[in-house]
Amino acid sequence: MITPSPLKRTLFFIIFDILFSLLSLWLAYNLRFNFSIEAQYLQSFSLVFILLTVLKIGMIAYFHIYQISWRFVSLIEAKKLIYAHMIAYSIFVLVYYIFPDYFVPFPRSVLIIDLFLSILFIGIFRMAKRLIVEGEQNRHLTRTVLIGVSPFSQTLLKQQDDFYVSAIVDDKSMIINSFISNLQVHGIESLENVCKANKIDAAIIAKTFPHDVLNNLYSRLNSLGIYDIRIVSLDKKEEQLKQVTVEDLLARHPKDLELDKIEAFIKNKSILITGAGGSIGSEIVRQCEKFGADRLTLVDSSEYNLYQIGQQVEDADLRLLNVTDRDILEKLFEEVKPQIVIHAAAYKHVPICENNQEIAVKNNVLGTKNVIDCSIAHEVSKLVIISTDKAVRPTNVMGATKRVTELYAQNVDAKKTEIVAVRFGNVLGSSGSVIPKFKEQIEAGGPVTVTHPDITRYFMLIPEACQLVLQTATIAKGGELFILDMGEPIKIVDLAQQMIGLYGKEDEIDIVFSGLRPGEKLYEELLLDETEQKTKYSSIFIANSTRYDIEKLDYDIKVLLISSDKVKALQKIVPEFTRKNSL
Repeated sequence: MITPSPLKRTLFFIIFDILFSLLSLWLAYNLRFNFSIEAQYLQSFSLVFILLTVLKIGMIAYFHIYQISWRFVSLIEAKKLIYAHMIAYSIFVLVYYIFPDYFVPFPRSVLIIDLFLSILFIGIFRMAKRLIVEGEQNRHLTRTVLIGVSPFSQTLLKQQDDFYVSAIVDDKSMIINSFISNLQVHGIESLENVCKANKIDAAIIAKTFPHDVLNNLYSRLNSLGIYDIRIVSLDKKEEQLKQVTVEDLLARHPKDLELDKIEAFIKNKSILITGAGGSIGSEIVRQCEKFGADRLTLVDSSEYNLYQIGQQVEDADLRLLNVTDRDILEKLFEEVKPQIVIHAAAYKHVPICENNQEIAVKNNVLGTKNVIDCSIAHEVSKLVIISTDKAVRPTNVMGATKRVTELYAQNVDAKKTEIVAVRFGNVLGSSGSVIPKFKEQIEAGGPVTVTHPDITRYFMLIPEACQLVLQTATIAKGGELFILDMGEPIKIVDLAQQMIGLYGKEDEIDIVFSGLRPGEKLYEELLLDETEQKTKYSSIFIANSTRYDIEKLDYDIKVLLISSDKVKALQKIVPEFTRKNSL
């Protein structure tokens, strides 16, 4: 009997609405007659009460106010309640003037007094119930500080699923000291004092902050023992809460992206993407679909990866093939006739490539050469080749193979095809990235393994990197080697500590140094020298071209492919390649 249900809630409110209607009308009569009512004026009291109550309950039901749970009662419901009363009392007035004899004598001023009293009593009852319910619930919810005032803040203040906001801070002076839902907004510099005074256990970051500010906030909250940190993010164009991740802390969000130009470049084009099922390739596919590509031909040698991306992009043309097979690749180009080719197919895992040099060279060098040659032969308008920071003064086979492809792309006779290479560092969350590995180790209880205490890497989010890749293509004229600004390099040990902190397990999980792997170096570079050219985008640079006689390069690549000593053959093409087996 006491279990809550929609029917019981509706009956509960109807009963109290009847009681409050009786109270408001009786009080209205008394106020009208100064608490001395003559008997004759009470003759029509019962009729007025019944008719008004039926009309009010009918209108309240019409506006679905009985279906609203009291914990969600807000100004919207208050406004609906006023509308319901106005309509109900208007209908009563209409009935009164049609059938005046039934209401004689009736003091019409009572109606106006009763209108205001009824709205007051019924409205306050609902708001009071909400305050009581929230007060009881708040005792069992997590006390949370809201950092940053945004349009989504009001939703968060009412949401209260497993938290309730008990303090607000912001960095804008015009908002500080103002009040939102009876909570004063404090300056962000007083975060520590606010959290201590309000016994805060969790935080919600409700607006976008630069990554350095976000990192600072995260560190400050951690120093207070607050590890339950959520952030507002956009998912499918809807704002929602999620736990803050290392990707959020490292994201840079380039400010010079011109999405309209990327769209103009992609829209209504036939685009072929190799390595389409990989981390970079699959995001390129999603971006191309988003920007309105007319036809997407997805090439990958992994059936599973191709299936996965095919599930996300249903209209794509899936082609299971290896780019090292020139004949099949030629037939595909002849059939599809792509206008744009984006080549993301490559083996990228340094230790695996070190231990499988034959296949690494074949896939990365021959495969890329085949894609370039087919693009030129079939007059593809633009070919974009994904390269890596490991191609700079390479210390491993993978980096050296990518440098060979950069040289070929820069020096081949491209004819009608504009060929560009884009070089960038590690992307967060890609296959082979340290982040999935660290997550797995932390969730298993540790330890977290880092190769060396001083090792650093550049990082960028996959969507940001892919959008910048497409943006480079919009300004490319052919023959350039573009470099994406990856920001400052990050120490991997700091990244590991940050991720352990996100799990709140600083005292539980150790970091163990396992030593550098074959071919791995401490510091990655993005440039061969410091004479790069600037573009109109602050996130994109152009490296100086390296001239290499194309006939000699073509011959050297043929020698490389058949050579039994891949390292020596690679060093002939890339003299700066100094292979490292360990530190």
